[in-house]
Amino acid sequence: MSFFSSSNVATAKTLLSTAASVVATAMVIRSVASELLPCDLHSYLAAILRRFSSQVTIIIQEFDGLTANQIYSAAETYLGTKIPPHTPRLKVTKPDGDQTLALAMERDESLTDVFNGANLTWLLVCRHVESSSSSASRSFHNPRDVTSTLKSEVRSLELTFHKKHKAMVLETYLPFILNQAKEVKHRTKAPKIFTMDYQNMYGNLNDAWVGVKLEHPATFETVAMERHVRDFVLRDLDRFLGRREYYRKVGRAWKRGYLLYGPPGTGKSSFIAAMANYLRFDVYDLELTELQCNSELRRLLISIANRSILVVEDIDCTLDFHHRTGTSTGSTSTSTYNDRQVTLSGLLNFVDGLWSSCGDERIIVFTTNHKDKLDPALLRPGRMDVHIHMPYCTPYGFRQLASNYLRIKEHYLFPQIEEAIHETQVTPAEVAEQLLKSSNIETSLDQLLHFLKMKKESQQQGKELNGGDKGEEAVKENSNDEKKSPTELTNSR
Repeated sequence: MSFFSSSNVATAKTLLSTAASVVATAMVIRSVASELLPCDLHSYLAAILRRFSSQVTIIIQEFDGLTANQIYSAAETYLGTKIPPHTPRLKVTKPDGDQTLALAMERDESLTDVFNGANLTWLLVCRHVESSSSSASRSFHNPRDVTSTLKSEVRSLELTFHKKHKAMVLETYLPFILNQAKEVKHRTKAPKIFTMDYQNMYGNLNDAWVGVKLEHPATFETVAMERHVRDFVLRDLDRFLGRREYYRKVGRAWKRGYLLYGPPGTGKSSFIAAMANYLRFDVYDLELTELQCNSELRRLLISIANRSILVVEDIDCTLDFHHRTGTSTGSTSTSTYNDRQVTLSGLLNFVDGLWSSCGDERIIVFTTNHKDKLDPALLRPGRMDVHIHMPYCTPYGFRQLASNYLRIKEHYLFPQIEEAIHETQVTPAEVAEQLLKSSNIETSLDQLLHFLKMKKESQQQGKELNGGDKGEEAVKENSNDEKKSPTELTNSR
């Protein structure tokens, strides 16, 4: 018997007709119920029906009153990384301060995420609220919309999942989203550099610093430094970032101190910029000479954000700490003078004292041209954990600069230049300046070689006038790296 017999066709038509009638009736009933039933009764009936459903829905509003909902913001950022490539409609934004484009869900768009084996469905719901003469409508205000007194859009995310996963979602999934969104924002944001705003220091703590985007191009691949020093610093930074729980377990503040010392022009500032670009940390440039007392210093330091680098440049020249230790010895006038100064103890109290715990994941960097002038209290482990010597230019540093500026790895003039660099005290900044003078490789290297020969003659004449060979000793300083401790690093010549 043929499957498409007249009886089977009639049965199929009957079933389709019945199904269509049922669907149409259901839609009519739903429409009538929505329009005729009171809102309270409608909500009551919907709540009864939800009791028999195995699904649970969590509503996450964009705002909690007048305050932004952090869970909504985090979920929006997290879901932007989960949008599948085959999605027909995409919303693209570029938040201020970010370096990359961000994808976001469009209204009424749904997305399914899988976490610990559970299917979790997200839906972006948007509802327009029109203004009216009623006091309830006039009281509504949306902080993200300056025209919210006329018309506002209320946005929310609905998260639907099986009810057996409720505990997992609340205790694990949502905290996971908060952490993931934090990491995404950290990776995409452009670092900033902040300087103190003395006029607003005693107002809101958030106004104590003023920042601009840090657009310094330095990276650890372009800084003229020895490879073993660079590799150690990268390993040290990576290890520091991953040891939050370890620092808490051993009872230490989650921070790391670096001392950069060496002659001017040896790349200390570029090193800090490379560190900021690598970590995506903001930089806070602290100028101690602008402060009047320890309380001002403390107020500034507690307003520094986490995941940041605090920089005090030329600390040996910033303050004469040896005469401002804040001791009570001496006359009353001396005590009054010390009370109005930033003291060494005040700075150390933040570096590793009680106030050092007021923040997490911080890097503290001191720079100096003369390490021997610093108080030994500043140099011990726990305050400055890593000491990095930034010396005069080395042959390896020159090759790095030649690669950066001339895009070459080898040249027949390299041996002569490297020999001259080994016999001359020349900074990476001076070498870089010579390489910038011409775009022609041959001309640039010839000029550099001539500059090095002239500088060598000048230094030899200076040594003869001084009657000593201190310059030669300085060139050979710290040439044996194997004798250094793991936290005392030098770029050997």
